[in-house]
Amino acid sequence: MRRLTTLEQLIDDRAHRLIARAPTSRAWRFLVEFLVFGAKQAWACLFGALLLIVILAARLWYPDDAALARNDLLTIAAILIQIGMVVGRLETLRELRVIVLFHIVGTIMELFKTDVGSWSYDGDGVLRIAAVPLFSGFMYAAVGSYMVRVFRLFDLRFEKYPRRWMTAIVAAAIYANFFTHHVLPDARWVLIVAVVALWWRTVMHVRVLRGRFRMHILIAFGLVALFIWIAENLATWGGAWAYPDQVDGWQPVSIAKLVSWFLLMIISVVLVTWVYRPEPLDERESSPANR
Repeated sequence: MRRLTTLEQLIDDRAHRLIARAPTSRAWRFLVEFLVFGAKQAWACLFGALLLIVILAARLWYPDDAALARNDLLTIAAILIQIGMVVGRLETLRELRVIVLFHIVGTIMELFKTDVGSWSYDGDGVLRIAAVPLFSGFMYAAVGSYMVRVFRLFDLRFEKYPRRWMTAIVAAAIYANFFTHHVLPDARWVLIVAVVALWWRTVMHVRVLRGRFRMHILIAFGLVALFIWIAENLATWGGAWAYPDQVDGWQPVSIAKLVSWFLLMIISVVLVTWVYRPEPLDERESSPANR
Protein backbone atom coordinates (compact mmCIF):
# COMPACT_ATOMS: atom_id res chain seq x y z
CA MET A 1 0.00 0.00 0.00
CA ARG A 2 1.28 3.48 -0.85
CA ARG A 3 2.40 5.45 2.17
CA LEU A 4 0.10 8.07 3.61
CA THR A 5 1.42 11.38 4.85
CA THR A 6 2.02 11.70 8.60
CA LEU A 7 -1.26 13.52 9.23
CA GLU A 8 -3.24 11.16 7.00
CA GLN A 9 -1.76 8.13 8.79
CA LEU A 10 -2.79 9.61 12.14
CA ILE A 11 -6.36 10.15 10.92
CA ASP A 12 -6.42 6.68 9.37
CA ASP A 13 -5.26 4.98 12.58
CA ARG A 14 -7.86 6.74 14.71
CA ALA A 15 -10.61 5.98 12.18
CA HIS A 16 -9.75 2.27 12.23
CA ARG A 17 -9.84 2.19 16.02
CA LEU A 18 -13.27 3.83 15.96
CA ILE A 19 -14.59 1.51 13.28
CA ALA A 20 -13.27 -1.58 15.09
CA ARG A 21 -15.77 -0.87 17.89
CA ALA A 22 -18.69 -0.44 15.48
CA PRO A 23 -21.37 -3.06 14.68
CA THR A 24 -20.40 -5.74 12.13
CA SER A 25 -23.67 -6.18 10.23
CA ARG A 26 -23.55 -6.21 6.42
CA ALA A 27 -25.67 -3.06 6.13
CA TRP A 28 -23.45 -1.23 8.61
CA ARG A 29 -20.28 -2.29 6.77
CA PHE A 30 -21.73 -0.99 3.50
CA LEU A 31 -22.66 2.33 5.12
CA VAL A 32 -19.19 2.68 6.62
CA GLU A 33 -17.48 1.92 3.28
CA PHE A 34 -19.76 4.44 1.54
CA LEU A 35 -19.03 7.18 4.10
CA VAL A 36 -15.30 6.50 4.02
CA PHE A 37 -15.34 6.66 0.20
CA GLY A 38 -17.03 10.08 0.35
CA ALA A 39 -14.64 11.31 3.04
CA LYS A 40 -11.58 10.23 1.05
CA GLN A 41 -12.92 11.89 -2.10
CA ALA A 42 -13.52 15.11 -0.17
CA TRP A 43 -10.02 14.89 1.31
CA ALA A 44 -8.52 14.38 -2.14
CA CYS A 45 -10.40 17.48 -3.40
CA LEU A 46 -9.11 19.66 -0.54
CA PHE A 47 -6.90 21.96 -2.64
CA GLY A 48 -9.56 22.55 -5.29
CA ALA A 49 -12.34 22.92 -2.73
CA LEU A 50 -10.43 25.56 -0.75
CA LEU A 51 -9.59 27.47 -3.91
CA LEU A 52 -13.22 27.35 -5.08
CA ILE A 53 -14.40 28.60 -1.67
CA VAL A 54 -12.02 31.56 -1.95
CA ILE A 55 -13.27 32.34 -5.48
CA LEU A 56 -16.92 32.29 -4.40
CA ALA A 57 -16.23 34.27 -1.21
CA ALA A 58 -14.39 36.92 -3.23
CA ARG A 59 -17.36 37.18 -5.59
CA LEU A 60 -19.85 37.57 -2.74
CA TRP A 61 -18.00 39.72 -0.22
CA TYR A 62 -14.77 41.21 -1.58
CA PRO A 63 -15.26 44.94 -2.35
CA ASP A 64 -14.75 46.03 -5.95
CA ASP A 65 -12.83 49.13 -4.88
CA ALA A 66 -10.36 47.35 -2.57
CA ALA A 67 -6.72 48.41 -2.82
CA LEU A 68 -5.68 44.82 -3.59
CA ALA A 69 -7.20 43.65 -6.86
CA ARG A 70 -9.42 40.60 -6.61
CA ASN A 71 -7.29 38.58 -9.03
CA ASP A 72 -4.20 39.32 -6.94
CA LEU A 73 -6.08 38.29 -3.81
CA LEU A 74 -6.94 34.96 -5.46
CA THR A 75 -3.31 34.44 -6.48
CA ILE A 76 -2.03 35.11 -2.96
CA ALA A 77 -4.69 32.86 -1.47
CA ALA A 78 -3.78 30.05 -3.89
CA ILE A 79 -0.09 30.33 -2.97
CA LEU A 80 -0.93 30.19 0.74
CA ILE A 81 -3.16 27.15 0.22
CA GLN A 82 -0.37 25.37 -1.64
CA ILE A 83 2.18 26.21 1.06
CA GLY A 84 -0.26 25.03 3.71
CA MET A 85 -0.79 21.72 1.89
CA VAL A 86 2.95 20.99 1.91
CA VAL A 87 3.78 22.35 5.38
CA GLY A 88 0.74 20.58 6.83
CA ARG A 89 1.98 17.33 5.26
CA LEU A 90 -1.14 16.91 3.17
CA GLU A 91 0.99 16.62 0.03
CA THR A 92 4.47 15.21 -0.34
CA LEU A 93 7.33 17.00 -2.07
CA ARG A 94 7.28 14.22 -4.67
CA GLU A 95 3.66 15.02 -5.44
CA LEU A 96 4.40 18.75 -5.47
CA ARG A 97 6.67 18.23 -8.50
CA VAL A 98 3.84 16.92 -10.66
CA ILE A 99 1.48 19.61 -9.34
CA VAL A 100 3.98 22.30 -10.41
CA LEU A 101 4.13 20.62 -13.82
CA PHE A 102 0.32 20.85 -14.03
CA HIS A 103 0.65 24.55 -13.18
CA ILE A 104 3.14 25.15 -16.00
CA VAL A 105 1.22 23.13 -18.59
CA GLY A 106 -2.01 24.90 -17.63
CA THR A 107 -0.52 28.39 -17.71
CA ILE A 108 0.91 27.84 -21.20
CA MET A 109 -2.54 26.77 -22.38
CA GLU A 110 -4.13 29.78 -20.67
CA LEU A 111 -1.79 32.21 -22.43
CA PHE A 112 -2.73 30.77 -25.81
CA LYS A 113 -6.46 30.37 -25.17
CA THR A 114 -6.96 33.90 -23.84
CA ASP A 115 -5.00 35.29 -26.79
CA VAL A 116 -7.34 33.59 -29.29
CA GLY A 117 -10.43 34.58 -27.30
CA SER A 118 -11.58 31.17 -26.02
CA TRP A 119 -12.18 32.77 -22.60
CA SER A 120 -11.10 35.87 -20.72
CA TYR A 121 -10.29 37.27 -17.27
CA ASP A 122 -10.95 40.60 -15.64
CA GLY A 123 -8.18 43.06 -16.40
CA ASP A 124 -7.39 44.03 -12.80
CA GLY A 125 -4.29 43.05 -10.84
CA VAL A 126 -0.53 43.03 -11.33
CA LEU A 127 0.18 39.35 -10.57
CA ARG A 128 -0.31 38.20 -14.14
CA ILE A 129 1.44 37.15 -17.33
CA ALA A 130 -0.06 39.06 -20.27
CA ALA A 131 -3.85 38.68 -19.87
CA VAL A 132 -3.61 35.66 -17.56
CA PRO A 133 -3.72 36.15 -13.77
CA LEU A 134 -1.34 33.79 -11.99
CA PHE A 135 -4.09 32.14 -9.96
CA SER A 136 -5.32 30.45 -13.15
CA GLY A 137 -2.42 28.01 -13.11
CA PHE A 138 -3.45 26.93 -9.62
CA MET A 139 -6.80 25.76 -10.99
CA TYR A 140 -4.94 23.22 -13.11
CA ALA A 141 -2.73 22.47 -10.11
CA ALA A 142 -5.93 21.70 -8.16
CA VAL A 143 -6.73 18.97 -10.70
CA GLY A 144 -3.19 17.64 -10.34
CA SER A 145 -3.47 17.70 -6.55
CA TYR A 146 -6.69 15.67 -6.71
CA MET A 147 -5.21 13.10 -9.07
CA VAL A 148 -2.03 12.41 -7.09
CA ARG A 149 -3.93 12.27 -3.79
CA VAL A 150 -6.53 9.86 -5.19
CA PHE A 151 -3.75 7.50 -6.29
CA ARG A 152 -2.38 7.44 -2.74
CA LEU A 153 -5.54 7.63 -0.63
CA PHE A 154 -7.31 4.85 -2.53
CA ASP A 155 -4.13 2.82 -3.18
CA LEU A 156 -5.19 2.38 -6.80
CA ARG A 157 -4.33 -0.83 -8.63
CA PHE A 158 -5.04 -1.69 -12.27
CA GLU A 159 -5.80 -4.61 -14.54
CA LYS A 160 -4.43 -4.45 -18.08
CA TYR A 161 -3.14 -0.88 -17.86
CA PRO A 162 -1.74 0.22 -21.24
CA ARG A 163 1.97 0.82 -21.71
CA ARG A 164 2.96 4.24 -20.44
CA TRP A 165 4.75 5.25 -23.64
CA MET A 166 1.51 4.69 -25.55
CA THR A 167 -0.49 6.78 -23.07
CA ALA A 168 2.16 9.52 -23.31
CA ILE A 169 1.74 9.71 -27.09
CA VAL A 170 -2.04 10.04 -26.79
CA ALA A 171 -1.72 12.66 -24.03
CA ALA A 172 0.73 14.69 -26.12
CA ALA A 173 -1.65 14.56 -29.10
CA ILE A 174 -4.54 15.71 -26.89
CA TYR A 175 -2.51 18.63 -25.53
CA ALA A 176 -1.41 19.61 -29.04
CA ASN A 177 -5.03 19.52 -30.27
CA PHE A 178 -6.04 22.11 -27.68
CA PHE A 179 -3.80 24.48 -29.66
CA THR A 180 -3.95 23.24 -33.24
CA HIS A 181 -7.73 22.94 -33.57
CA HIS A 182 -7.84 26.73 -34.02
CA VAL A 183 -6.02 26.42 -37.36
CA LEU A 184 -6.42 22.74 -38.28
CA PRO A 185 -9.41 20.35 -38.19
CA ASP A 186 -10.44 19.50 -34.63
CA ALA A 187 -9.30 15.96 -33.86
CA ARG A 188 -11.01 15.60 -30.48
CA TRP A 189 -13.37 12.85 -31.62
CA VAL A 190 -10.49 10.90 -33.14
CA LEU A 191 -8.68 11.33 -29.82
CA ILE A 192 -11.75 10.14 -27.89
CA VAL A 193 -11.74 6.97 -30.00
CA ALA A 194 -8.02 6.54 -29.31
CA VAL A 195 -8.58 6.93 -25.57
CA VAL A 196 -11.42 4.40 -25.52
CA ALA A 197 -9.41 1.91 -27.57
CA LEU A 198 -6.32 2.30 -25.38
CA TRP A 199 -8.03 2.03 -21.99
CA TRP A 200 -10.94 -0.23 -23.02
CA ARG A 201 -9.58 -3.27 -21.17
CA THR A 202 -8.39 -1.39 -18.09
CA VAL A 203 -10.14 -1.96 -14.76
CA MET A 204 -9.30 0.07 -11.66
CA HIS A 205 -9.28 -1.47 -8.18
CA VAL A 206 -10.06 1.02 -5.40
CA ARG A 207 -9.29 0.34 -1.74
CA VAL A 208 -11.82 2.16 0.43
CA LEU A 209 -11.42 0.64 3.90
CA ARG A 210 -11.48 -3.12 4.40
CA GLY A 211 -11.84 -4.30 0.83
CA ARG A 212 -11.45 -3.27 -2.79
CA PHE A 213 -14.01 -2.28 -5.39
CA ARG A 214 -13.71 -2.57 -9.17
CA MET A 215 -14.49 0.21 -11.64
CA HIS A 216 -13.80 0.53 -15.33
CA ILE A 217 -11.29 3.33 -15.72
CA LEU A 218 -13.23 5.05 -18.53
CA ILE A 219 -16.18 5.46 -16.14
CA ALA A 220 -13.82 7.02 -13.59
CA PHE A 221 -12.53 9.46 -16.24
CA GLY A 222 -16.09 10.44 -17.10
CA LEU A 223 -17.15 10.97 -13.48
CA VAL A 224 -14.13 13.15 -12.72
CA ALA A 225 -14.80 15.20 -15.87
CA LEU A 226 -18.41 15.69 -14.73
CA PHE A 227 -17.42 16.96 -11.30
CA ILE A 228 -14.85 19.34 -12.81
CA TRP A 229 -17.56 20.68 -15.14
CA ILE A 230 -19.78 21.33 -12.09
CA ALA A 231 -16.90 23.11 -10.34
CA GLU A 232 -16.28 25.10 -13.54
CA ASN A 233 -19.87 26.35 -13.45
CA LEU A 234 -19.39 27.54 -9.87
CA ALA A 235 -16.04 29.17 -10.69
CA THR A 236 -17.38 31.06 -13.72
CA TRP A 237 -20.39 32.18 -11.66
CA GLY A 238 -17.85 33.42 -9.13
CA GLY A 239 -16.21 35.51 -11.85
CA ALA A 240 -12.91 33.62 -11.98
CA TRP A 241 -13.08 33.75 -15.79
CA ALA A 242 -15.75 34.05 -18.50
CA TYR A 243 -16.46 32.33 -21.78
CA PRO A 244 -17.61 34.57 -24.67
CA ASP A 245 -21.27 33.72 -24.09
CA GLN A 246 -20.94 34.66 -20.40
CA VAL A 247 -19.51 38.16 -20.86
CA ASP A 248 -22.91 39.88 -20.92
CA GLY A 249 -24.29 37.75 -18.11
CA TRP A 250 -23.54 34.39 -16.54
CA GLN A 251 -25.09 31.24 -17.95
CA PRO A 252 -24.21 27.58 -17.42
CA VAL A 253 -21.12 26.30 -19.17
CA SER A 254 -21.94 24.31 -22.29
CA ILE A 255 -22.32 20.59 -21.67
CA ALA A 256 -19.98 20.13 -24.65
CA LYS A 257 -17.13 21.19 -22.36
CA LEU A 258 -17.40 17.74 -20.78
CA VAL A 259 -15.49 16.41 -23.78
CA SER A 260 -12.66 18.86 -23.15
CA TRP A 261 -12.51 17.92 -19.48
CA PHE A 262 -12.59 14.22 -20.33
CA LEU A 263 -9.56 14.71 -22.57
CA LEU A 264 -7.86 16.82 -19.92
CA MET A 265 -8.26 13.82 -17.59
CA ILE A 266 -6.04 11.82 -19.90
CA ILE A 267 -3.27 14.41 -19.69
CA SER A 268 -3.71 14.49 -15.90
CA VAL A 269 -3.59 10.73 -15.50
CA VAL A 270 -0.54 10.35 -17.73
CA LEU A 271 1.37 13.00 -15.79
CA VAL A 272 0.49 11.36 -12.47
CA THR A 273 1.55 7.91 -13.66
CA TRP A 274 5.08 9.24 -13.98
CA VAL A 275 5.01 9.82 -10.21
CA TYR A 276 2.96 6.77 -9.23
CA ARG A 277 3.56 3.92 -11.65
CA PRO A 278 0.29 2.02 -12.35
CA GLU A 279 0.65 -1.20 -10.36
CA PRO A 280 -1.26 -4.46 -10.81
CA LEU A 281 -3.39 -5.95 -8.06
CA ASP A 282 -1.52 -8.11 -5.57
CA GLU A 283 -2.27 -11.81 -6.03
CA ARG A 284 -3.48 -12.15 -2.44
CA GLU A 285 -5.91 -9.28 -2.92
CA SER A 286 -7.22 -10.73 -6.17
CA SER A 287 -8.24 -14.01 -4.53
CA PRO A 288 -11.99 -14.63 -4.03
CA ALA A 289 -11.64 -14.32 -0.25
CA ASN A 290 -10.50 -10.72 -0.57
CA ARG A 291 -12.95 -9.43 -3.17
